[in-house]
Amino acid sequence: MGKEWLIGVIPGVLIFLLFLGVNITPFILFALVLGAIFFLIRRQQGGQGGNFALGSKNKQSKPVIPKTDIQFADIGGQKRAKKELKEALDFLVYKDKIEQYGIRPIKGVLLTGPPGTGKTLMAKAAANYTNSAFAAASGSQFVEMYVGVGAQRIRELFKEVRTMAEKNGQDSAIIFIDEIDVIGGKRDGQQQKEYDQTLNQLLTEMDGVATSDKPRVLVMAATNRKDMLDAALLRPGRFDRHINVNLPDKPAREQILTIHTANKPLGPDVELEKIAQETFGFSGAQLESVANEAAIYAMRESCSKIEARHFACAVDKVMLGEKVDREASGEEKRRVALHELGHAIVSEIVRPGSVSQVTLSPRGQALGYVRQNPLEDHYLYTKDAMEKQIMVSLGGAVAEEIYYGGRSTGSKNDFEQALAMAQEIVQSGMSRLGIVHLQFVDKTRIHDEVEHLLEDLLKRTHELLAKHDAVFQNGLQTLLDAEVLQGDEFRALLQQNQPQERGTAQEHMAV
Repeated sequence: MGKEWLIGVIPGVLIFLLFLGVNITPFILFALVLGAIFFLIRRQQGGQGGNFALGSKNKQSKPVIPKTDIQFADIGGQKRAKKELKEALDFLVYKDKIEQYGIRPIKGVLLTGPPGTGKTLMAKAAANYTNSAFAAASGSQFVEMYVGVGAQRIRELFKEVRTMAEKNGQDSAIIFIDEIDVIGGKRDGQQQKEYDQTLNQLLTEMDGVATSDKPRVLVMAATNRKDMLDAALLRPGRFDRHINVNLPDKPAREQILTIHTANKPLGPDVELEKIAQETFGFSGAQLESVANEAAIYAMRESCSKIEARHFACAVDKVMLGEKVDREASGEEKRRVALHELGHAIVSEIVRPGSVSQVTLSPRGQALGYVRQNPLEDHYLYTKDAMEKQIMVSLGGAVAEEIYYGGRSTGSKNDFEQALAMAQEIVQSGMSRLGIVHLQFVDKTRIHDEVEHLLEDLLKRTHELLAKHDAVFQNGLQTLLDAEVLQGDEFRALLQQNQPQERGTAQEHMAV
C-alpha cells in the first residue's frame, strides 16, 4: 500500500512545484540516484546467497537435502573405508551401547583421496544408513566477497540441520561439506579475513562452548588436498576420523565394473576380470565412464550386445581421449609405427604378457601408443623393475635411432618418464650414491648419476632391439595396413621371429 501511495504522491508534488515555477531538476536527479542505489541493493540481495547474509530466506542459500537411494552396497570396492565410515555412523544409531563403554561420539569424519574415488558417493550412502537429518553443502557456497557472509552461512547451516532434526523427531544430524579445502585452508596470515572468519565459525560450531549435544551433529567432509587443511580443523575433537578413499585395486575394479554393467547387455566375449586388469590406476569415476563409453560405442554400431572391442575402445578413450582427425603423412606414420613397436618389443621381453595393444590411431596428443596390461597391481618397486620400465620408455627413441639414425620430438614424454624414474632410483637410495639427502648433495652429482643410469639403460635397450629386426619388419607392415596390432597377435609375431643380430637391418627398412 505504501508503494502505491508514494507512486501517486511524488509525481503530484513535482507537478505542483513546477506550476509554482520552482526548478525541479535537482529533485529529479536526487530521485534517480536514490533509485539506482536501491536497484543495485535489490539486485545484490537477489543474487545467490546475497540475502542470506541479511537473514532472509533465499532458497538457493539453504543447505541441500539430497534425495537419493544410494546404499553402501551400491559402492564398489572401498571395503575398509566403508567399514570405518559405518562404524562412525553407528555411534549415532547405537547410543546406549557407546555410553556403556564410555565412548565419546565422533564429531567429524574427513574423507580424503584422489578425485573420482567415491567420497561424495559415500556421503550420499551415509544419508540413508542412519536415521538422521541430513544436509549437504559445497565449500564454494561459503565464499563471498563481503566479510562475515561465510560465517553467517555456517551458522545458518548448523541451525537449519538442528531445526530439521527437531522437527522430524530425530536426535542426530549429519552435515556433509564437499571440497572443504575451500574454507578450511591453513591460516598463514596472508588469507583474507573472510576466509579466516568462515573457518573460525566452523571450528566453533564443531567444538565450541555454545555447541549443543541435542541433537548431536556429525560433520562429514571431503577433500583431495588434506595437506592444505588447517591443523585446528584436523585435531581430535573436530575431525576425529580421517578415512582414506584410495584408488581401487583389481578386485575392487572388477566389483565396480560389475555394478556399472548390471543394466547393460554384455556380449559373451566380455571378461570384466580382464578389463579390471587392464585398468590399473583408474578411479571409480573412470571405470563408470569406461562402461558408459563402451555402451555408446555399441549403440553407434547398432550392436545388440556390448562386445570386448567396445570396452577396448572405451579404455583407450578414457585414458587418452577420443580419436582425432589428424592425418599423418606416410613417412610420419612409418616412423610412429617403428617407435611404438620399439616400446612394445621391450615391454613384452622384460615383462612377458604385458602388451595389450599396439595402435597407430591418433588419440589426444598421441600419434600412436602401446597399451600395456599390468599383470598385477604394484605399489612397491625394486630397482630392477624400475630399470625395466625405463627401458620400455626408451624403446621408442632407440627404435628411431636404429632405423632413422636419430630421434624425434615424439620421444619427449618418454624421456620425461624415464628421467622421473631414474631420479626416483637415486632418491630411494638404489643408485651408486647410496642413501642420500638431496638437499645436502651437489646437484651435479645427482645429474651425473641419473645420466649414468640412463646411458647404461639406453645401451641395453639398443642391444635388445637390434636382435629383433624381423619383428620390426613384419609388425610395421601390419600396423601400416590395419593400424592396430592386438596383444596376442604381437606375441605370436614375436614368437615366430626369434631374435637375430641386426646386421643390415637398416638396409631392409630403408626409406
